[in-house]
Amino acid sequence: MSAQNSAGIQTLLDAEREASKIVQKAREYRTKRVKEARDEAKKEIEAYRAEKEAEFKKFEAEHSQGNKEAEAEADKEAEAKINEIKSAGQKNQDKVIKDLLAAVFEVKPTPP
Repeated sequence: MSAQNSAGIQTLLDAEREASKIVQKAREYRTKRVKEARDEAKKEIEAYRAEKEAEFKKFEAEHSQGNKEAEAEADKEAEAKINEIKSAGQKNQDKVIKDLLAAVFEVKPTPP
């Protein structure tokens, strides 16, 4: 009976070791699969990010062109106004100087 019990116990211990090995392999496989899935997800995220970045740069290039044209037009208008003001100043410069000198030198006191 003792030999039979001993053989039964040994069989159970062998089965337990075998089950432990199977569980360990399953854990290793699951860990490996989780790492692979994480790496795959990172690659997909990076590809998506690169795609959206390219779309944004394309959109920005298309729409900033209009801004540059508007900016150039505004610069032209501002330059024209500045030239107009300068020419008006040159034209009326003598009269303005005379009026200023007359106001300074010809004092006309008035009671408050």
